[in-house]
Amino acid sequence: MGALGITLIVLGGCFFLALILFFWVMGVYNGLVKLRNRFKNAFAQIDVQLKRRYDLIPNLVETAKGYMKHERETLDAVISARNQAVKVNVDAASNPANAQAIQNLMGAEGTLTGAMGRLMMVMEAYPDLKADTQMSAVMEELTSTENKISFARQAYNDAVTVYNTNREVFPSNFIAGTFNFAEAQLFEITEQAERDAVKVQF
Repeated sequence: MGALGITLIVLGGCFFLALILFFWVMGVYNGLVKLRNRFKNAFAQIDVQLKRRYDLIPNLVETAKGYMKHERETLDAVISARNQAVKVNVDAASNPANAQAIQNLMGAEGTLTGAMGRLMMVMEAYPDLKADTQMSAVMEELTSTENKISFARQAYNDAVTVYNTNREVFPSNFIAGTFNFAEAQLFEITEQAERDAVKVQF
């Protein structure tokens, strides 16, 4: 076999290896894109339920105002926390891959959960309010929405964990680093907010 034949074999082998490498990179890249889109879609389900929650809270506060005339500070704190959470949620919903936006939302949601917990505790002192049919209906819807948020958050966290694991394992971590697949942020309610969230049965 002449030098030309050897050169062609070497070039063919190099081309074949480059082709394998290209398809491997493309497969890993596409896999990461799919996983990123999956957790973004999972966040969209959280967003739907958060918006429902944000819509219900003013109804709750308006109904409570009629009975809780001396609890203005508590009611105002709930509305203020709700408005801040609505504002922060816009950034998170526009780009769930932005870890800082998700962290900001977790902080705002923690504050809102704490404010709602304090409101529920104060409402215990108003039996007429607890007996109000409109309040009972709003609370039932709010409880259902909270459950849906919890399930949606779990699905989102599962999708984020799968994505983060795939972007961190060898050798796909090289592709993730090269193409800026940033780590996604889990959506967790702080331990303090969980403690502040007082459950009240209506």
